[in-house]
Amino acid sequence: MGGPNEMKAKFPAMDKGTKEDWEIISGHFKPFASKVADRVLEHLKILDGDFGGFPVDRLQHSLQTATRAHRDGQPDDYVVMALLHDIGDTLGTYNHPDIAAAILKPFVSEKLHWITEKHGIFQGYYFFHHLGQDRDMREAFRGHEHFEDCAEFCEKYDQTAFDASYESAPLEFFEPIVRKVFERPINSIYASVGSE
Repeated sequence: MGGPNEMKAKFPAMDKGTKEDWEIISGHFKPFASKVADRVLEHLKILDGDFGGFPVDRLQHSLQTATRAHRDGQPDDYVVMALLHDIGDTLGTYNHPDIAAAILKPFVSEKLHWITEKHGIFQGYYFFHHLGQDRDMREAFRGHEHFEDCAEFCEKYDQTAFDASYESAPLEFFEPIVRKVFERPINSIYASVGSE
């Protein structure tokens, strides 16, 4: 975080900005963007101790989901998706998959983004009927090219990751994997900003 003496753009509105203003802003972008992984890892720690009535807290559920995917031989980007799939629980209580999908979108394939975005509906297959909802809500997506991938993620890794006796890898184990995946965006209009 910069202080009052750091170089700053001078415009009062974007339409008054100059090339020099945007060079200043671009110069700040790359160092800030390079710390996305740090901020994501820090936010995951907020899930620690937050049970919400579940048998394990939200961090343990995330670690367990990622550990199961990792031990099953899934690639790094899949494992990171598994780790972050519920990161939005705190800020997007009513749309947590959208929060996680938005965070992951620049760094993962369209398939992994879709799985993240839709996993809440697909996970509902395992419990919606207990809440008076349609457990087959996911059927609206039947025929989509990633339907089976999302169903598999929920069946193998997500819905099974509430086992209090399961020995998950700690968050520190996943740090290098998160850093690797978040090192370079593959799908962002800002991917080239600040790179010379």
